[in-house]
Amino acid sequence: MEFIRKRAGGWASDFCCTQGLLEEWKGQALYLTFPSFTRTQAVEHLFSTRLGGVSEGIFSSMNLSYTRGDSKEAVDENYRRIADILGCRVESFVCSDQTHTTNIRKVTEGDCGKGVVIPRDYQDVDGLVTDRAGVVLATFFADCVPLYFLDARRRVIGLAHAGWRGTVGRIGKKMIDMMTAEYGCKRENIIAAIGPSICADCYEVSEDVAVQFEAEFGNTVLRTGKQPGKYQLDLWKANAEVLLHAGLTPAQIEVTDICTCCNPSLLFSHRASKGKRGNLGAFLMLK
Repeated sequence: MEFIRKRAGGWASDFCCTQGLLEEWKGQALYLTFPSFTRTQAVEHLFSTRLGGVSEGIFSSMNLSYTRGDSKEAVDENYRRIADILGCRVESFVCSDQTHTTNIRKVTEGDCGKGVVIPRDYQDVDGLVTDRAGVVLATFFADCVPLYFLDARRRVIGLAHAGWRGTVGRIGKKMIDMMTAEYGCKRENIIAAIGPSICADCYEVSEDVAVQFEAEFGNTVLRTGKQPGKYQLDLWKANAEVLLHAGLTPAQIEVTDICTCCNPSLLFSHRASKGKRGNLGAFLMLK
């Protein structure tokens, strides 16, 4: 099976890597990695696909959500398989509690296991950041945009979930600002990646959403939709603009070429499945 890959457009030609994420296998599990992050040798990371888990039916097979109706035993086993790929224990995961906010939580070893083996004691968290080795940040997706961050010099990592609300709220900038203010990172040392998510061809939004993006970004991330009163929204470009405005250069940003909605047999997509789906996961850990 091969991914349908999308060109992000001429605007993406100056970015770090627009040639596509690397496809890697461990057993039956297919996952994706960013070359720019791998080259640092500072982290373990991946973006999961649907392949290689034990869930069945609409959750087939690497579902990472406990809240959509899948069996707990299946999801537990799926996490064990992800942990095996990363070379960690499931007790090392720290999971977001995504509600389309721009809230970011500083994570320590005391948070390990939350969302997988023990309950979370926090709510409304769409971003996670840490400087602690061995702590696995985990965020979840089925069309929204995963944002990965790394300062290999200061040894700080971050993950963020950016749906349209998080994107227009500039959660990517908030992550970079937190890394600099709380951990002493320098913007010139931070690399970022925009992960698999819904592309502009597939993402049609209503006028009320379009108005907010036009106010924030001008007309650079919107085009006329396929139906009257609808617009095609480019979340990849919008998040790239957020990161550039936050002080990164194109060479520091890796942009995906994989759309979740274009690849429903390999990736969960809320829009393609009309909501009958599991969750993909973004994972990032300092070695």
